[in-house]
Amino acid sequence: MMNRNMVTAALATLVFAVAVPHLAMARDSIADHAVADALGGAEGKDKVHDDVALYFASQSHPRVEKSFGEVATNKKTNAFNKTDEEACRHVFLSAVLQLQESARQQGGDAVINIRSNYQDNETSSETDYVCGAGAVIAGVALKGEIVRLRK
Repeated sequence: MMNRNMVTAALATLVFAVAVPHLAMARDSIADHAVADALGGAEGKDKVHDDVALYFASQSHPRVEKSFGEVATNKKTNAFNKTDEEACRHVFLSAVLQLQESARQQGGDAVINIRSNYQDNETSSETDYVCGAGAVIAGVALKGEIVRLRK
């Protein structure tokens, strides 16, 4: 009886190990999503603070006093049982929070020229970010320059 349970468990583990990577790669829908929807939604308002300003693409900003260089993020999240929009919004906010935390750690008060860099394909937009959503995982990659702005 114990042997049969162990064999069954081993087979189940093998099937799971083989099937899950294929599920994750089975679909990779790459789409643009609105920055304003993510930042302006309840989760965005709750998590993203304005102590580090965010400027997407070529949005105008005060003059740069000091640049701390470029920073990149590459965040993934569990997309299982979520719409692409929900998963993408969540992982985008995670990427933005990482940009803000990097700026705080380096003494910056803003991240400028934020752009998408999904699968090393850089795109720049003031209004949209790129997200890839699969059956199990969603991902967002962002780049931006950490700066201190003149007051």
